[in-house]
Amino acid sequence: MVVASIVVFFVSLLIGALGIYIGARVIVGAGDYDHAIVTALIGAIVWAVVGFVVGWIPLLGPLLALLAYVAVINFRYPGEWTAAAMIGLVAWVTVLIVLYALAAIGVTGFEAVGVPGV
Repeated sequence: MVVASIVVFFVSLLIGALGIYIGARVIVGAGDYDHAIVTALIGAIVWAVVGFVVGWIPLLGPLLALLAYVAVINFRYPGEWTAAAMIGLVAWVTVLIVLYALAAIGVTGFEAVGVPGV
């Protein structure tokens, strides 16, 4: 059971990193998948911590968690906050499409580590 959970975590992380990689490639021209993996991991940790601390506050909690996630992208990639938000949006759409395709053929569930809300 533990091994299966670890495998699911890493596969989900790689899918989340793919979304960030594509978003960063399209928005700012950054093309390093290893960088995207680290960004997805840091983003997932920051999202979880901020969500744990303030996530219970209606509307404000989830917004602060999202802002913290975009802040991680802004810190890790060149550009301003708008570019970071666009990278996050492209990552979210990309992961949504990949997970939908994988879920449709029965390979995985509909979730990924490193991209919030998916």
